[in-house]
Amino acid sequence: MANRHLARSVALQTLFDWDFNGYPDNRIPEMLAYTVAEFGHEVEDTRFIETLVRGVVEHRATLDDVIAKSAPDWPLEAIARVDRNVLRIGLFELLHADKREVPSRVAINEAIELAKAFGGKSSGKFVNGVLGTVYKEASKVDPRFGEEEKEEHRRGERDPQKLPRELLAGAVVYRREGDQTFFALVHDVFGKWTLSKGHLEAEEDAAAAAVREIK
Repeated sequence: MANRHLARSVALQTLFDWDFNGYPDNRIPEMLAYTVAEFGHEVEDTRFIETLVRGVVEHRATLDDVIAKSAPDWPLEAIARVDRNVLRIGLFELLHADKREVPSRVAINEAIELAKAFGGKSSGKFVNGVLGTVYKEASKVDPRFGEEEKEEHRRGERDPQKLPRELLAGAVVYRREGDQTFFALVHDVFGKWTLSKGHLEAEEDAAAAAVREIK
């Protein structure tokens, strides 16, 4: 596991350099060779580094779209480069890696540790918040995440009675015209259509939250 953590660190350094200097994608092989030779000589499986870097570059548009929807208060260009690339790595592993090799909990925890090691004071908390949001949304639409939760319960790793509560409010918005009914839907962080809903804010009851979210 320590070797994998080091590999993720090398991948992050490669992606940061690529992002910071605005290098074209065709420079990736050259940059990979340099960072692996400079920082990854203790990594046994350098193919893992290449998989992460190439995966992030290949899926960059989709990953950045998910980041933008999961952190709407932070435009992508306003997110620190370290945090931005840590999120890209974490999201790539969370959404595209083999769950048997990289469980969701591992992907999220590893990204948080990278953020704490290379980012600012609040980077770990920020990365945790974004990836946690994505995980919750993914659990609703991707059966792979549901199977992970079931397996955790089977192993007794999490007591359902001790899980935190997530308070949401929403409504079904519709309009009738004659014998037709039209429903209002919104996009979730993955671009999937869903009903309008959101979290309750401090000192807010469900009715007030539903009105705010619908507006």
